[in-house]
Order: sequence, then structure tokens, then C-alpha cells
Amino acid sequence: MKRIVVLTGAGISAESGIRTFRDSGGLWEEHRIEDVATFDAWRRNPALVMEFYNQRRKQLLEVKPNPAHYALAKLEQKYDVQIITQNVDDLHERAGSSNILHLHGELRKSRSTSDDSLVYDINGWELKLGDRCEKGSQLRPHIVWFGEAVPMIEPASELAASADIFMVIGTSLNVYPAAGLIHYVPANNVKYLIDPNAFPLSGIKNLFVMQEKAGIALPKLAEELLSA
Repeated sequence: MKRIVVLTGAGISAESGIRTFRDSGGLWEEHRIEDVATFDAWRRNPALVMEFYNQRRKQLLEVKPNPAHYALAKLEQKYDVQIITQNVDDLHERAGSSNILHLHGELRKSRSTSDDSLVYDINGWELKLGDRCEKGSQLRPHIVWFGEAVPMIEPASELAASADIFMVIGTSLNVYPAAGLIHYVPANNVKYLIDPNAFPLSGIKNLFVMQEKAGIALPKLAEELLSA
């Protein structure tokens, strides 16, 4: 069974109505990134950080997967599909995809501030100051903040290196280290770049660029691959 490895970014979630910090009308524009998405911000004002992520979580519960998410899940009928996502939402899971690696954490989970291995599901949308892990430490959003290490980048690199087909969907490839994953894919294997603002990348062989929204391009591509 051939393996399709997929890297998804904010664009695929934006099509479901999730606002991103790059959007002019985005949820992030009320706050500087430094005030809500760094460990220093958490130390300075944990209540603000908690409320920021609570509101993002609340919004997530109001949106649904879109045709691009469902197309990726459908590809599992014929392929070993491995998704690497920069997104912290759970739309891939809700669409039915089986194998998802979250590079930047998961919005609907919390983790201990004293032991990174203690991770918990969040019921509903609220995480509160005073919510503690089993060791008595405050729980924080299970998010990789700006300036923090990306612990899943090594397994993501290994997945990229194993791809027979590699897809990049809804990301500008400007955010590192995720943007470097395409360079791990074997040079002669097929690669797709799907985004309305996509452009050819120099030095990348066998790259097909699709300048469309994922919700339009991906269902068509999935049908082609399933009938091949």
C-alpha cells in the first residue's frame, strides 16, 4: 500500500471558518502574539492566555470539517494516509482520518505545567486557573507556543522521508521547522502543493502546484488518486 503523507496548515481550517492570526479579521488581532502565545505571556498573565484559548476552543466547537478534510479521510480506502498538521484543531479527527500528528499541540487538550507527559482531554471549551493535574500543578493549554521547541518535528521528518506521495495543503511554507519537511521527501516522488497563493518552489522536483482552495482541489485530486 502506497503512503501519502500530508502537511496541512491554517488554510484548510480557515475554509471551515476558523479564524487565523494571519487574517485581517482574525481572532488574534485583538492581542499581540507575545501577549497570548508565548511562555513569557503565560508567566505574566495566565488568566489572559487561558481566556484567549478558551475562546478559540469555543469557536472550534461551532465549526465543522470541510470537503478537504473529508477527502483526506476518504483516501484511506486505498492508501496509508499520514497527516502532519500545523493546526491545533481536531477537524481531521472529526472528518474520520486515522493517523494525525499534531506539530503544534492540540486545542482540546491540556497538560501539566510540571510534567509534560501528563496530557488530558478538555471536556467542553473551558480550562480554568485552579484546574490541576494529578500531581497538583496548574494545567496549561496543550499548545506549542512561539519560542518553544517542537517535539514532534523529528517523527514528522521521518514520516516525510517515507512518503510515496507528499501533499502540502493550506500553508505558505513560511513557518519553520514545518516548512522544511518537504526537503525530506525523496526527490523523485510526487509532491502536490495546494493553496490559492501557492507558487512553484525552486529546487523541488516532481512538484505539482494547484492554485485553488483545498475544499475544491482536494476532492478532485482524491478521486483521481482513488481511481488510479
